[in-house]
Amino acid sequence: MEPAEETVVTVKARQENIRRGIYILPNLITAGSLFAGFYSMIETLSGNYGSAAVWIFISAICDGLDGKVARLTGTTSQFGVEFDSLADLVAFGVTPGLMMYAWALKPFGRLGWLAAFLFVVCGALRLARFNVQVETVESKRFVGLPIPAAASMVASTVLLFNHFGWPSSYKRLAILALIYLLAFLMVSSVKYYSFKDPELIKRQPFGFLVLAVVLLIIVAAEPAVMVFVIMLCYVLSGPIGFFVGLPRRMRLEKAMHKGHEEQTHSS
Repeated sequence: MEPAEETVVTVKARQENIRRGIYILPNLITAGSLFAGFYSMIETLSGNYGSAAVWIFISAICDGLDGKVARLTGTTSQFGVEFDSLADLVAFGVTPGLMMYAWALKPFGRLGWLAAFLFVVCGALRLARFNVQVETVESKRFVGLPIPAAASMVASTVLLFNHFGWPSSYKRLAILALIYLLAFLMVSSVKYYSFKDPELIKRQPFGFLVLAVVLLIIVAAEPAVMVFVIMLCYVLSGPIGFFVGLPRRMRLEKAMHKGHEEQTHSS
């Protein structure tokens, strides 16, 4: 079959899939995530940055639910994947980018909105790479920082600064440094745990339940501080894991290179 004919067949197949209908429940949850992201922008334009940050977290919760619901109910589809990516770009790319600019980066002028755009474009690149690698990478690990985690890190930072009432001069420098860090991590090859391990939903030791309850109590006691700490730990877990495993990878590569040289000499 010629390439042009293959393209026509693929397009027709997609059209037929759409004609048969789409799954309502997971796509409705995705729409809820998009709504939360859009409403966060409304709150940002109104100057309610704390509320805008909370709505980003609501969007992240919906984003985590739609995929799980689709897998549990057997309603995954290519349409849902594409819709989810578009919703993520708005809710976790454009929304936090606008919030960061309005909240902390506006005094920097052109440098401020360019920094916010850097976050958005790196998030878009992260989503595009995920879509083309979704069938070839390990499901337990993300390659690069997931864009919902990057947006949640920004939102938790806003809540932390509002909680302590730190001066605007601090938040400008902190957000500027945070943007570059998150943008780099999103497009990097650093691996992050995806929480998609099937073992997580199986029977666990009783101590795990106690630990989870204690963690929930601590978060409820100081939500702004603890959510920031949790998100910061997740963001830093990737680079820490990369550097901890670096010596082992170097030894493995050295052994493979040595074996290849011995095989070459023997032949």
